[in-house]
Amino acid sequence: MFARKIRVEYEADGRRLPCPLKWLDSFSMRNFTNASVFDDTLPLSDGQMEIGSSVPLDQLKDAMEDWFRRKGYLPKESHLSLAEN
Repeated sequence: MFARKIRVEYEADGRRLPCPLKWLDSFSMRNFTNASVFDDTLPLSDGQMEIGSSVPLDQLKDAMEDWFRRKGYLPKESHLSLAEN
């Protein structure tokens, strides 16, 4: 559907793991994020999303980290890694 495919991973115990689809779905619901810049995000599976060409990857990473921490998914010491496939 969207032009860019990205891989979304998080750090846990020194390893990179794919973000669960539940996390990605939670973030992509606009009524939770209230940021229209992220409307063009579509979770596909664990660690996989499609995003529109206007979605800034660095802002997406920061917003996802913030959301995942507020939801209690991502520990404070962990970080996300987003990369285009």
